[in-house]
Amino acid sequence: QVQLVESGGGLVQSGGSLRLSCTAFGIPFRWLSLGWFRQTPGKEREKVAAVGRGGGTPYLADSVKGRFTISRDEGQNTVYLQMDSLKPEDTAVYYCAAQNSFAMANEMEVDYWGQGTQVTVSS
Repeated sequence: QVQLVESGGGLVQSGGSLRLSCTAFGIPFRWLSLGWFRQTPGKEREKVAAVGRGGGTPYLADSVKGRFTISRDEGQNTVYLQMDSLKPEDTAVYYCAAQNSFAMANEMEVDYWGQGTQVTVSS
């Protein structure tokens, strides 16, 4: 059974930093493309960042470019989302996503989801 276990959310002041972690169990990590999505009440889930199988140039949404970094650690079966210079509009539930493919395209193609972790940025 495949599981994605997230950690690292919380409350932070505007301008602060958080790092989210997501560890995959039950599937060879090297098979996976990985990403982070976020969702706020009443809005569609937004793709924030993604990194393909084996690494390569990551995808970052325009709203987070220059502030967020996605990385993967093959030895730890973990994908990270480093979030710096956080803004109140970054407040959302963040979901780790994994897909058994070379690259992650969109939400509809995600095979596995993490449980979600709340990130709250106060002004």
